[in-house]
Amino acid sequence: MQLFSGVTRAKYFSLIVLLSFSIFQSCKKDAGEMSREELSQELSKEKYYSKMLEYASSAGIKTDKFSSEESARVFALLEEVGFGHKPAIRYINKKVAADTTILRKAAEDMLNGTDVAMVMESLEPEYPVYSNLKKHYTRLIAENKKDSAAIVAESLNAYRWIHRQANGAPRIVMVNIRGAYLTGMDATGKDLITMRTIAGKRDTPTPTIDTYATSIVTNPYWNVPKSIAIKEIFPKAAKDAEYLVRNKIEIIKGKGEVVDPADIDWETMTAAEFPYRFRQETGGDNSLGLLKVEIKNPLAIYLHDTNARYLFASDQRWRSHGCVRVQRPTELANFMAGEQLLENDSLAEPDTVSIPPKWHKLKKRIPVFLLYLGADCNENGDLLYFADVYKRDAPSA
Repeated sequence: MQLFSGVTRAKYFSLIVLLSFSIFQSCKKDAGEMSREELSQELSKEKYYSKMLEYASSAGIKTDKFSSEESARVFALLEEVGFGHKPAIRYINKKVAADTTILRKAAEDMLNGTDVAMVMESLEPEYPVYSNLKKHYTRLIAENKKDSAAIVAESLNAYRWIHRQANGAPRIVMVNIRGAYLTGMDATGKDLITMRTIAGKRDTPTPTIDTYATSIVTNPYWNVPKSIAIKEIFPKAAKDAEYLVRNKIEIIKGKGEVVDPADIDWETMTAAEFPYRFRQETGGDNSLGLLKVEIKNPLAIYLHDTNARYLFASDQRWRSHGCVRVQRPTELANFMAGEQLLENDSLAEPDTVSIPPKWHKLKKRIPVFLLYLGADCNENGDLLYFADVYKRDAPSA
């Protein structure tokens, strides 16, 4: 009887434990029903958050600011892994908000048992170049090459930022000022076009910009920026009566009326007092060449063809006043348009005849990024480093 009683008690105890566990489980809130704050509180627990921080660190993210003991910044960390933070960019047209639906799903998936690393990886850009940069970052950390790894980490963040700002665009254009080249990617980050560029000189650097293209202009006028007009064009015109005619540059006033250079008293007029603007006629002699890509920005920066195409053969391609000259303008125009906008060889032979400009408005908004990346990967996955042409990394005197 005592033995039977002991067995009965053991079964009864097991039943109580099972029943208690069932009650506990039934009371536990489903992740899909939790508020954002509740999700954050659960994921702040050591068993989750330590793994999240470890993964973020492996992607080149500085996790110090996410390691606060007061409150683990769960959703901020998830956003950083998927969409990065603003790089050093002079002009941003608009910061795109991170997709909170994606971030919430990631939080729910982790609480529902999906592997933390797998969830974090799903947030990152799927771009091939990003994956290759991560592999090199891991290698450099293992080799204790911290300085090189830091440069790669900046590029990883730049691509996470592109992932944020592209916002599902069908095509993306990225110019690396530091490397003097352009890459055109599809929505998955696959490189579709690459070409050399000519960027700004050190004393007239190309600014970093995050914006979008609005239109393609064939046979564009060159409306000379005020800084160039004052420093270069006006002094030459005042000194040489034939300079403007020889370079097909007109003097424009008001709403576009052309002013005769002979009507200006060049001897008494100063550049600061000059009330007009200069405009170079279209044609093969035009400084913009035969095509311009207009991008939204207040800095008078655009991508364009050039009448000095021989410069693309050089490895020293930092020669412009700030705008970006592109090696294959028709290919870029067709890529941005997503269709055969121009014949591939239509701009092969510069024409000296002036032809009126024609605007081709783009049907879709194409993001354009002018960045200053110290490292990037080519289509083969090789890691490339680029010289600090503007000496921005040099220590202050």
